[in-house]
Amino acid sequence: MLAVVGPTACGKTSLAVDLALSIDGAEIISADSRQVYRGMDIGTGKDLAEYTRGDVTVPSHLLDIVDAGEKYNLFEFQHDFLKAYEDIKARGAYPVMCGGSGLYVESVLRGYRLLPVPENPALRASLEEKSLEELTAILAGYKSLHNNTDTDSKKRAIRAIEIEEYYLSRPVEERSFPQINALVVGVSVDREVRRERISRRLRERLKEGMVEEVRALLDDGLDPEQLIYYGLEYKYLTLYLTGAMGYDDMVRGLEIAIHQFAKRQMTWFRGMEKRGVDIRWVDASLERGQLVEQIKKMLYD
Repeated sequence: MLAVVGPTACGKTSLAVDLALSIDGAEIISADSRQVYRGMDIGTGKDLAEYTRGDVTVPSHLLDIVDAGEKYNLFEFQHDFLKAYEDIKARGAYPVMCGGSGLYVESVLRGYRLLPVPENPALRASLEEKSLEELTAILAGYKSLHNNTDTDSKKRAIRAIEIEEYYLSRPVEERSFPQINALVVGVSVDREVRRERISRRLRERLKEGMVEEVRALLDDGLDPEQLIYYGLEYKYLTLYLTGAMGYDDMVRGLEIAIHQFAKRQMTWFRGMEKRGVDIRWVDASLERGQLVEQIKKMLYD
């Protein structure tokens, strides 16, 4: 398998599509924790038009597979990824994984074995009155976290504690997950260039109708808290649309949050390298044809 990873706004989707077009029978598997949701296109940066070049569309998997408002977790991703991966291989095609959700990517590359964790109403009730700071302190007390998601809300922090408590009382089930031989390519972009791209892309997406996308989700009956749970664009736009934040403050706050998110993504990928994942970093500023040939040479070598 070929895996194309990197922070937001580095151009990894466009690069993965160009690579897939240059590899006979290649198909893309998305490794993005929010692009699984239907109706959440602009805010998640799904860029569906990127998958088509002229009259050729690269087949893609794990996009638009869950209704907005539902909760999708790492265990479900591993199951869905493996199903797509085995289907692609069975048809003699070639899988290209592309995404910036570090935990999802790493769970595949390092073959995490996970248990589905049910809800624990009693535990949730006991944690409900605690502040986000108190919940974060509880999480910090666990020796190793199985659920390294951003705990930027109480709901996420309580869910993370729920998972840790479940694992404490049960041995990890040895379930089959294949060791996948993968060339992992990281798309590197200069920090200042990345910041400029993030700011420009945010304004483009606002013009494309990102506010209207979130308004439509609210009009369809989604609770504001459900959208705030998804963080970043959906958190800030929901706060704006519900009157909790002005437009200019929303844009400034969201821009800062996306910059911070990109920094956290790079921190995660550097951590992956320390944990044994060999990431071959390539310069996103290279001419695209040259970049594609460079990666294909790595792949065939």
